[in-house]
Amino acid sequence: MSIFDNKRLTNQTFKLDIERMRRGWYSDKYFENIGQMLTVLAAEGYNYSGTNHNLPNDVSPENIAVGDIEVEMQWFTRRLGSTIVVGVDKSLEMLRHCTGYWEGDQFIDTSDHLEVWAVHDGTVVKSDGNPLNAEPVIKVRGRYRDFALLETPTLGVLTRSSRVATNVYETLMAAGGKPVLFFPARFDMHEVQAADGYAYNIAIQRFNMDFSQQIGSFVSTDAQGDWWGGAGGGTVAHAAIASFMGDTAEAMMQFSRILPAQIPRIALVDFNNDSVRDTLRVLEAMFIKYQELCDRGDQAEAAKYVLYGVRLDTSGALRDVSVEPLGDPALDLGVNPRLVFNVRHGLDSAFESWDIPPAWNDAARQYCRNVKIVVSGGFNPEKTRKFEKLGVPVDIYAVGSWLFNNNGGTVTDFTGDVVRVKVHGEWINMAKVGRKPLDNPNLERVW
Repeated sequence: MSIFDNKRLTNQTFKLDIERMRRGWYSDKYFENIGQMLTVLAAEGYNYSGTNHNLPNDVSPENIAVGDIEVEMQWFTRRLGSTIVVGVDKSLEMLRHCTGYWEGDQFIDTSDHLEVWAVHDGTVVKSDGNPLNAEPVIKVRGRYRDFALLETPTLGVLTRSSRVATNVYETLMAAGGKPVLFFPARFDMHEVQAADGYAYNIAIQRFNMDFSQQIGSFVSTDAQGDWWGGAGGGTVAHAAIASFMGDTAEAMMQFSRILPAQIPRIALVDFNNDSVRDTLRVLEAMFIKYQELCDRGDQAEAAKYVLYGVRLDTSGALRDVSVEPLGDPALDLGVNPRLVFNVRHGLDSAFESWDIPPAWNDAARQYCRNVKIVVSGGFNPEKTRKFEKLGVPVDIYAVGSWLFNNNGGTVTDFTGDVVRVKVHGEWINMAKVGRKPLDNPNLERVW
């Protein structure tokens, strides 16, 4: 699965569309054209007959069977700085199941003729932006026409998965190790959820390893947990509150009554754009029920009324009622530091106004102060670092579309280059200008 267990995922997990991948359905067309050309040349017995070659002076250009040329190809990312590599195992399964050629309707599998080296998912590679200093994550030697079609899909899964994982890791860094909920499912096609959730989980594990943390992985759909055994979790949507006529407290009371206690009760409190008021209404209603059940001795049922957290999701176009206007959108609108401080203050002091027996005061105080604050809506590392620098009392960040960001410093595009060819039994450097054969001490022989 990764560097964390030293195991690799197989196609039992990925369920590749092998038949169509072998036929180039997922490949840029020019790779199919190249493969067709090389196949015909091999059938014709063609040998290199040009004159403007780049071979060393001591290597003869004669009797080189271009159609069956063996190459050394390497895959690497051009993202500046550090990249958390994910997508290696799926790339390897593409090579394992789709390397070969067609004879009529029969596919001849030649994957056992390849020499393959690869890092594990979760490995970190570094780049200064110069391709001559990159660290390859996969290296393959073999007959080029047998795996030419796989350049497109392997680069695709490496690029996307590594980008998501690295963006998650950078968000965790910005959050100072506070939990980050993975909320981007609604911003892309559902078919990518499993790969994205796996990339997120790899980033969490890498962060935990690097900083001796034990942060959990929190995904929002079951699909996002498919490849690593996770399960989706969730709170209450705005639509649910609308179904209760805008009564957030009543929505949470019914949610708590009906859903199993192991589902964290996190109230979404911005529906009426009065987050402090709705937070206090939810808090009091749930505590009163919790107290009542505890007094009856029904601890199992009481556990269903423990408020785990409140989530602030105020639109960036709105100023919450509790936020005094300062005339600066950055200070007034959306989920801003002042709003979070207001909610935290309201939570911590709420019990002081409750009509409860004196014997319950300490428990009520602890109940209120145990409630966590989750923030969502437009969070990226820059905004998150700002909150952390100001000491804003956020406990959990829920991040969505930014985790897919692929612009400027987050561009994680992978590339694949042929850097050597096998001529007369010897491996000869044959890379385009600006490239060369590279090494990475984390590469290991796969097969």
